[in-house]
Amino acid sequence: MDPSELLRIVDAIHRDKNIDKEIVFEGIEAAIASAAKKHYGEDEEVVVTIDREDGSISGTHNGEPLTPEEMAERIGAQAAKQVMIQKIREAERDALYEEYDQLKGQLVTGIVQRCDGGTATVSLNNIEAILPRSEQIPGESQHPNDRVMATVYEVKKQGTRVRVILSRTKPHLVQRLFEQEIPEIAEGVIEIRSVAREPGYRTKIAVSSSDQRVDCVGACVGVRGNRIKNIVDELGGERIDIVRYSDDMQTLIPNALQPAEVEEVILCQMLGRAIVLVREDQLSLAIGRRGQNVRLGSKLCGWDIEIMTRDELDDQIEQAVVGFSEVEGVEEELAERLVGEGFLSYDDLAIIEPDILMEMGGLTEEQVDKIVKQAEAKAEEAEKAAAEQRRLQRERERREAAEAAEAEAQAETATEIAQQKAGQQESIEQEASAREVDPPETAEAEPSAETTSGEPSANSSVEETDQPADSERQEASAGSSPHAEQ
Repeated sequence: MDPSELLRIVDAIHRDKNIDKEIVFEGIEAAIASAAKKHYGEDEEVVVTIDREDGSISGTHNGEPLTPEEMAERIGAQAAKQVMIQKIREAERDALYEEYDQLKGQLVTGIVQRCDGGTATVSLNNIEAILPRSEQIPGESQHPNDRVMATVYEVKKQGTRVRVILSRTKPHLVQRLFEQEIPEIAEGVIEIRSVAREPGYRTKIAVSSSDQRVDCVGACVGVRGNRIKNIVDELGGERIDIVRYSDDMQTLIPNALQPAEVEEVILCQMLGRAIVLVREDQLSLAIGRRGQNVRLGSKLCGWDIEIMTRDELDDQIEQAVVGFSEVEGVEEELAERLVGEGFLSYDDLAIIEPDILMEMGGLTEEQVDKIVKQAEAKAEEAEKAAAEQRRLQRERERREAAEAAEAEAQAETATEIAQQKAGQQESIEQEASAREVDPPETAEAEPSAETTSGEPSANSSVEETDQPADSERQEASAGSSPHAEQ
């Protein structure tokens, strides 16, 4: 091969495929060496070297140098070409893999090429990526030629190809959209500290500002909400709560549970739990629909949050003190200390660190093991009782639902019967009204029509029938008269 031509080919591959020149040189060397071994034998030692400056090729066979004539004669060009193509494809795959592996969690924009079974194929700059149905926002649908924004979720090699999987459900998408829409975040003035998301429904994002003159929440919302509106539109109407971040959990947790009003936050450091007290009228708002508000607040803060009223807390404390005191080896003073640290159930007591319990109660290791075993047994009993109660509740709900359905069916049947009776009564009334109507004009019109047609009418027949009767009556009267007797 002409050295100048070889250098030109290497440079072209480097520019077109974005593959480092050294990788291309190594691929060509490996291709030529592999082709040479097919001639000399796989066990033979063949080394091929390409000069990076002038493109000249040199090689050795078992340490003996090969002349250019021997290399050209004994190395199959077609075999070398096939190996070289394979090496270049592998190098191209590795380059693509490295490029997109560095983009994990980053925002990319592509065009939907086709959809198959809910899975969308998205065309990026130099590769086709996959957006599975499971990584799409619930309720949204993709169509060919649609522009789609997503984050790179997973990158993996498959043979000579690279498989890139995108996602629109991860919290990274919201974070990258904020960075794109809000200049203060891109400049580093405002920092996104935490994101909790349930895709398609609600997202909570905690932000802070390094400049006291910049309102982090107001800057994210924008004038008349224009900044946040663009993000909400991209997410298909997903609700976004922007929370002011604080290192103090006593401040951050109430912020995370907004719009509910919090009365008090009790932090249980040993359990990583926060007991949040709210008024009765704020309880459902703090918990949220199906527990969504408290669940997102827990993810945002990194604490296990329990919402309750003060009366509920007092009842739990009383029950916990009594319940712990029933455990053999736990004195009332130790029970109160445990409750004071946030241990309110047998489950909490069962997972306590033995060293902590030994220190709190001045107990031995054997006593602690015994207490933990008792707590595990009681926790299991409580779980069974709770499961049985849930089962009974479900049965009661099913029974009530069946009774309600039966009552509804009976009501529908009664309504249908009443409608049928009403229909029958209406028909009877209509028939009665029709009989009460006098039809004299119709009766007079009929004989005239019949007479005109030349047919005998009913009245004429009646008159003919009555004539003999009249003559009979005349004869009878004549016979009975005095004149007749004479």
